[in-house]
Amino acid sequence: MIKEVAKVRVDKWLWTVRIFKSRSLATKLCKSGKVKLGEKICKPATLIFPDDIVHVHKQGYNLTFKVVKLIKSRVSATLAEGCYEDLTPEDEYNKFKNWFVGKAGSEFREKGTGRPTKKERRTIEDFKDQQWWEYIDTEED
Repeated sequence: MIKEVAKVRVDKWLWTVRIFKSRSLATKLCKSGKVKLGEKICKPATLIFPDDIVHVHKQGYNLTFKVVKLIKSRVSATLAEGCYEDLTPEDEYNKFKNWFVGKAGSEFREKGTGRPTKKERRTIEDFKDQQWWEYIDTEED
């Protein structure tokens, strides 16, 4: 059972709803100005209330949350989802998708062909370098 409270510190709320892995990390990012309440940078001890909008700059992403419930202690991820509304635009979650080629699914080699030879590896690296620089040149235009 979730015990709701009337007010709570912003760093504690971010930790209890599992936006951050630890409370000390939430406090550190609040102190460094990466957390805003509305449009104002907030300190870790700033009190938040239901219907407040919290902006968090975390790992290169600008996340936005609407406070739905204030809870006293950390709960499971499924229960925590009901305590906030994620207002982050889909574009924000996908902004690195076109730029970064992830390991999963980016390179494929037929089963049984083994590792690439030195010559094949050089060809692959040349291709990757060529694609990278072409992308940079078009982005600056």
